[in-house]
Amino acid sequence: MYNVTLIPGDGIGPEIAEATRRCVDATGVKIDWDVQECGIEVIEKEKQIPDRVFASIKKNGVGLKAPITTPIGKGFRSVNVQLRQELNLFACVRPCKQYKGVRTYFENTPVDLVLIRENTEDLYAGVEFQAGQEKTAQLIKTINEYATGKKIGTAPNQTGISIKPISYEGTRRISSYAFEYAAKQDRKIVSSVCKANIMKFTDGLWYDETRAVALAYGAKFEQPSLAEGVSPDPELVGKVTDLGGKIEYNERLIDNMCMQLVQKPELYDVILTSNLYGDILSDLCAGLVGGLGVAPGANIGTEGAIFEATHGSAPKYKGLNKVNPVALILSGRMMLEHLGEKEAAAKLERAVTAVIAEGKDVTYDMKPDRNDPTAVGTQEMADAIIKKMQAE
Repeated sequence: MYNVTLIPGDGIGPEIAEATRRCVDATGVKIDWDVQECGIEVIEKEKQIPDRVFASIKKNGVGLKAPITTPIGKGFRSVNVQLRQELNLFACVRPCKQYKGVRTYFENTPVDLVLIRENTEDLYAGVEFQAGQEKTAQLIKTINEYATGKKIGTAPNQTGISIKPISYEGTRRISSYAFEYAAKQDRKIVSSVCKANIMKFTDGLWYDETRAVALAYGAKFEQPSLAEGVSPDPELVGKVTDLGGKIEYNERLIDNMCMQLVQKPELYDVILTSNLYGDILSDLCAGLVGGLGVAPGANIGTEGAIFEATHGSAPKYKGLNKVNPVALILSGRMMLEHLGEKEAAAKLERAVTAVIAEGKDVTYDMKPDRNDPTAVGTQEMADAIIKKMQAE
């Protein structure tokens, strides 16, 4: 019996959470679901994420979360970001895999990517200073005194500031995770992505450290010159497995990576990147395989793991039993694998794959014609997936 925190969220969240719970239960794995309400209504009422939510995840170690609405430009900060930071969920893992029956521009190209994103640093760390405040003006003055490049010339009362922290420790941790993941999942390539040609002291640090980690794991460098003058990270030497060149390490600048993925996604495997770039690339990668409706995700760290769909709460569809539950169901598959229930995870994915491929019992967005009257609802698609598992 596993204890798992279930956060139904808001908008379409409760519907897809229920569909996912039923599909996970149908695998035969015994789970005691600890349901924690944490939708936008709860947060606005309590002015914060309730402490009981954090306590539940810390106690259980595993959570399954449906989408929660985040106000844009005002109101409370993203619940996702707060959960990641509070629980130190430093690794965001987002597989983007092509399923037969899902419309894409790459139907004849095998796309099977995993994006691994650092979750706690970079511009998403939330270190911001609002325009017009005295402390912001003081910060701008200090920055201009010590800046090695262009000064901040805009009037202080008209300029907001965000800080971009990138550390060796944070980069080492996420890079090590990426190589460990690649080894366990029999992946062949780890591509480190940033913009070091412009941001030399932050993204430059990122490349310095991902190279050092790659050397510690015995990766084969696509460009041997990248390893010149670099030593294996001393914090990892003797503590990690030398993979003996079984995994290739390469580097791409973020803008070039976007183009490469659109042109030839089949050349890439595990993509390792920082917080902001990872957020952008995860949506791009999802678009390669048909959209966010088939894009699962996980946030994993030292105090637990939360599994969630990468799409939003779509409040306009609330209560309509209409939306596609696959992204959260596949997140449930990732959760089962994380718990060590690999056969149950494989069983669930086989059922999802079969239902999508048949194209009969799928929601409107997965039909060739989105107005197809034969489209089924959220719960009915879950029923079809459960039926496939029962037929095995």
